[in-house]
Amino acid sequence: MQTQLVLDDLAQFTQLALEKLPSILLGVLIFAMFFWLSRPIGNFLTKPLAKSTTSKLIQMVISRTMSMLVILIGLYILLRLVGLTQFAVALLSGTGVLGLIIGFAFKDIAENFLSSLLLSVQRPFKIGDIIEVEGYLGVVNKMTSRATTLVDFNGDHVQLPNATIYKNVIRNLTANPLMRSTIDIGVGYDADFDHAQSLATNIMLAHPAVLDDPAPQVLVDSLGASTCNLRLYFWVNSEINSQFKVSSVLMKRVVETFLAEDIAMPDDARERIILNPEFLAQPSVENSKQVAATSENITKKSSSEISNEDTSSDHDEIREQAAQARDPEQGANIL
Repeated sequence: MQTQLVLDDLAQFTQLALEKLPSILLGVLIFAMFFWLSRPIGNFLTKPLAKSTTSKLIQMVISRTMSMLVILIGLYILLRLVGLTQFAVALLSGTGVLGLIIGFAFKDIAENFLSSLLLSVQRPFKIGDIIEVEGYLGVVNKMTSRATTLVDFNGDHVQLPNATIYKNVIRNLTANPLMRSTIDIGVGYDADFDHAQSLATNIMLAHPAVLDDPAPQVLVDSLGASTCNLRLYFWVNSEINSQFKVSSVLMKRVVETFLAEDIAMPDDARERIILNPEFLAQPSVENSKQVAATSENITKKSSSEISNEDTSSDHDEIREQAAQARDPEQGANIL
């Protein structure tokens, strides 16, 4: 009895399928045509936006949204021709609810995607810029819809989620390549402070990497236990010269000049207890002679030898490494 019922249902279904076969074939053909034309139609409808926005990500999102609408229309026509009208209406009406459910389920993904949209519109940085976010400093190598890849000055790839970048402070070092750097140096209280400041200022002005505008300054920063601490302020173009290399060269020149001018640079005062003065007397004399000889050798060093030291910027080298390195982040670049 049950076998007969199954055979009757199968025969009825076969008869219904044969009757609907022309409509099914037509619906499949229409759906295939809509599916094939979805991308060209989406690109065509997105072309007018190319003049109003330069964001590749926005253009891509709108193009894919248009393509998806075209595919949904083709699917609706297919279901209507098959006879599943109510299912087609339920599918289209439930798309919005499904989108909300997916949005809550993939909150972090949606947050990064929306952040990438906003970053691509506002464009606080571009490819090749040197930025600092959340303590990470590096060259912007790529930005996708999920994350931004930085190449730091150690050559490492750092991937930061776009939501992290958008919600935190972005320090762009390339937007203004002029950077201020400082050097701290202490001189003894018996020194001529005006003379020391003048010497340090002249050293900075004489260095080709130090900018004249803004002008370098030497200010008294603090009073220590045994020294009056001077702070040297100077500006460099970070795209041409490295502030760290320039600081190193200036620090050496200031120390050498102060030694030549007999400007004392004592360390912090310490209490020393000498248990055997006779044993320590001779080494101390020898040490003083060595210090004097070293100071004399330093003062004899020509300024041309010091100025030949490398102060070039490392920015271009890091950019070159970023261009040659393998990109660990898969996806289209949206910047």
